[in-house]
Amino acid sequence: MTELQSRAELQLQLSPDQLQKIRDRLESFDARSSEEGEAVNFRFVFGEASLVMPKGALIMRARSPHPDGLARLKDLMATSVEFYARDSQPRIVWQGDLSGRGELEQFREATVIDTMDLTPHMKRVRLKARNLARFASFGGLHIRMLFPTTTVPDPVWPVRGDNGLVLWPDEERRPPARVYTIRRLDVAGGHFDVDFLIHEGENVGSNWASAARKGDRVGIMGPLGRPFRPAAWFVMGADETGLPAVGRMLESLPATTRGIAFVEVADEGERQQIDHQTGVEVRWLYRNGVPGGESTALANAVMSVTWPEQGTSFGWFAAEADAAKRVRDHWRSDMALGRDQTIASAYWTRGDAGTMAG
Repeated sequence: MTELQSRAELQLQLSPDQLQKIRDRLESFDARSSEEGEAVNFRFVFGEASLVMPKGALIMRARSPHPDGLARLKDLMATSVEFYARDSQPRIVWQGDLSGRGELEQFREATVIDTMDLTPHMKRVRLKARNLARFASFGGLHIRMLFPTTTVPDPVWPVRGDNGLVLWPDEERRPPARVYTIRRLDVAGGHFDVDFLIHEGENVGSNWASAARKGDRVGIMGPLGRPFRPAAWFVMGADETGLPAVGRMLESLPATTRGIAFVEVADEGERQQIDHQTGVEVRWLYRNGVPGGESTALANAVMSVTWPEQGTSFGWFAAEADAAKRVRDHWRSDMALGRDQTIASAYWTRGDAGTMAG
């Protein structure tokens, strides 16, 4: 296959601190980096990228044998530069392959084909969409779902902007977005499952899933999320919002994997079957009347685990923001573990609907 290439040149001088943060972020997506003169080069499984920094300028280059790989590289680089250099308001315009405004490679329209209640408060929705191979790539577990609502019943879908990122043709018809985990993905069958936590109150995803019927349509973008590294031993922790990700990881890890996973749910009625073949022990924690986000049991359990001294290990945590911060601080500060061995994510914040599944 012919190699695809893109290039963008900006009048932007990155500081050493900005460059290091961009480098750290790109490396966290399973990239190896190296320096060569004025350039920092990145090698991903799906392509190569570089940041070249002659005085007063920044040149971004990306190349991949596949359109999805090239789009992924441009997405990662543009997002990083726009975030860490946001005070300079960088204007990124890509030249070369997949440049200019057009179809957004990471977007699909999906259609509901089935629904089922897993527990009293967890509902599974099965959706179909074209060409799902992309969503099995890059190690990302999540997607951004774009929901029709009573306010925006006929949303407009996003397209690709000059910077390779999302552009909305009509802001007034822009749908609300929330991030969810693909619980199971069948690329050959053309469908995937998303598990929704159903709860009271104004919640875009929960409200949509409660009323979802065959034929309903949503938009999805992705995959999202930092990949977890292969390891011989894992410690995991999640509440209901992170449970779909724990289930997917356990069902995809090799049978030789060992470790422990803690899952906190409201009560025993919310317990689910996870069909995995690993040696990871799953322990269920029940709040039994304590509101979500107020119990410290999950974080305490994860932080109490002694990591093995030999072999490769990885820590993964997803729950309410305060719990995630406690676990992240423990892993990073107390145990001196880096991003290559840990992911601790805030999937929701008490008092704030946020954009994640909670």
